[in-house]
Order: sequence, then C-alpha cells, then structure tokens
Amino acid sequence: MATADRIYNFSAGPATMPVPVLQQTAEALIDVNGTGIGIAEHSHRSKTFTAICEGAEAACRELANIPDDYHVFFVQGGASLMFGQVPMNFLTPDKTADYLNTGSWSKKAIKEAKLFGNVNVACSSEDRNFCYIPKDVSYSDSPTYVHFTSNNTIFGTQFAVEPECPDGAYLVTDASSDIFSRPIDVTKYGLIYAGAQKNLGPAGVTLIIARKDVVDSGSGDLTTMLQYRTQAEAGSLSNTPPTLGIYMMKLVFEWIKGQGGLAAVAERNEAQATKLYAALEASSLFSGTADVDSRSKMNACFVTGDADKDAEFVAFCKQRGMDGLKGHRSVGGMRASIYNAFPDEGIDALIEAMKDFEAEKG
Repeated sequence: MATADRIYNFSAGPATMPVPVLQQTAEALIDVNGTGIGIAEHSHRSKTFTAICEGAEAACRELANIPDDYHVFFVQGGASLMFGQVPMNFLTPDKTADYLNTGSWSKKAIKEAKLFGNVNVACSSEDRNFCYIPKDVSYSDSPTYVHFTSNNTIFGTQFAVEPECPDGAYLVTDASSDIFSRPIDVTKYGLIYAGAQKNLGPAGVTLIIARKDVVDSGSGDLTTMLQYRTQAEAGSLSNTPPTLGIYMMKLVFEWIKGQGGLAAVAERNEAQATKLYAALEASSLFSGTADVDSRSKMNACFVTGDADKDAEFVAFCKQRGMDGLKGHRSVGGMRASIYNAFPDEGIDALIEAMKDFEAEKG
C-alpha cells in the first residue's frame, strides 16, 4: 500500500484520492504557500487564494484543452443541484429538452427538468434495470439540449463515446464519475458538470465547463446565485467558494498532468478495468451485471447470485483490508469503484480475494 495503515477504498464516492495530494493538503491545512495561514482559513479575497483559484482553472483548461470560448468555474451544490439548475436556466414551458435515461441519476435529472419545460425521454435502459447503454435514440424535433449521464456509478455502465446531438441543440452531461478519466473533446458540449468527489477532489465542490454563448442564453429572471452567469463572470468568486475543495482540485489536476495527462490516465484505467473484468469472466462464482459493451471502467458491478454469499464476500474482503465493496441496493452484490487514483495493487488484492473466496465457498 502507498502508506502505512491505509486500506484499499473501493467506495463510489467520496473516493480514493492521490496520496501525494492528501499529503500536500495536510501540510497546507497548517500553512499554505508559506503564508503562515492554513488553506481552510484563508480569505477567498486574498491574493493567495485568488492565485490558487486562477491556477486551478488554468490547470483544468490545460488538461482538457478547453478553448477560450468556454467558461471554467467552481460551484457548490453537487450534481444534484445541477439536475434542477440546468433546466431552470435553459428550459421554458415552450421548449423541449431530450434526456437519455440510463440510471438513477438520469431519472432524478428528468424529474427536475419536468418542473420547467417539456422533456422527451429519447431512450431508456430501465427495461433491464439499466444494465446497458441504449443504441437507439429517438430525439424530438428541435430540442434545446440533450442531457446524458456519461457514467452510471450504481449500475456500472458508461458511454463509450458521446451520443449524437441534433442540429441546433447542444450536449449537456453529468460527468461526475468519469470526468478526466480519459481524453474529452469539450467542443462537443454546451455544458459539462461534475461533482469532484470521485475523480477530482473532495465532496463539496462542482466543476462547470460551459460554452459562453450557452451561459449567456440562460434565464435572467432567476435568483442571482442560480444563474450560471453569476459564477462564470465572477471567476467562481461571487460569494465564498469551497476554498479547500478548489485547492485540492488544483493539486489533483497537477497530479493528473504528472501522470502523463488524460491519455496516460485513460490507458491505466483501461488496463485496470480489463484485468478486473477478465477475472470476472474467468470466475465460476462471480459475474458482472452490465452488458459487456456497456461496462464502466470506473465502477465494476458484480454478483454471486446469492445475496447471503455476496454479503459474506464483502465481509471477507474487509478482513483483508478492502472496504466500500457493497453494491447499491438497486443492483445488490458488489461494486468496485476504481477511479483515477485507485492503486494497481488494490485490483490485484481484489482478484486474489475473489479466487480465494471461490476456492473456499464456490
């Protein structure tokens, strides 16, 4: 393991973070950048924090090659607030938005959008408990935007590529659980939102990447803090932002760059997921729940077919220094969340535990 007393954390979020980031943050909590003040104590109006916030934005832009005609800013509220804030800004009773329903988070987003305008569910995998990404999509005649959840933590599915978007519309995505796990062409999107607590940092801060003309098109009749333009124009500093979270995101962006960037991280994630899914395919006891062509590289969901045996395996792994493997109640079984910072040794430990448990209990 990377440091003494740390176990392998398979939690779906908040999740494993890079140890160097945690170590640097621990020091910064006492004294950040030699100021004699900890990062959690610094005024968000100070020159020190302004530089940190600007550095976080610059590092984010560099990683994803984000063009100048896109805003990058940090907000609070998580993806759950964005489910309502997106349609609140861009949908009206006379407009339609298309939503791709591929899991619990998509359903929540659809529910919120219906409060503000017309919603066309362009596809759904609910017929098989969201174990696949639909191939057939029926768009409405002239949607304002198309919304999808790029990775589904609960059901272990992931879009391999972005869905097509009708002419005149723009893509909106909840990328909370696979943001910056692979290269991304930001220019295909009107707006990207992602809670930090899986791949980018601690809970409490949300990354927004939004095309400037999309932000400008948002409603001006909303309360100030629910207009995207408010935070975009103020560079995340219209009110007190989650300063510690932004600082840690900056460190994570820099850590990803140090790993070789998004392409290198994607290669490592692919290798980890391939190894784990191969072990599942070779097993006579464990089996994955997602269709092969829809499998997530971030969240591998699997079962034994016996709920009691699933619980026994989770306990078995916990005794071996692995936690967070219990699957969501919607699927049951186990869920191994293997985000960017998850160590290779943890994959090997899980596979060994699977083999040993199968030999003993299979």
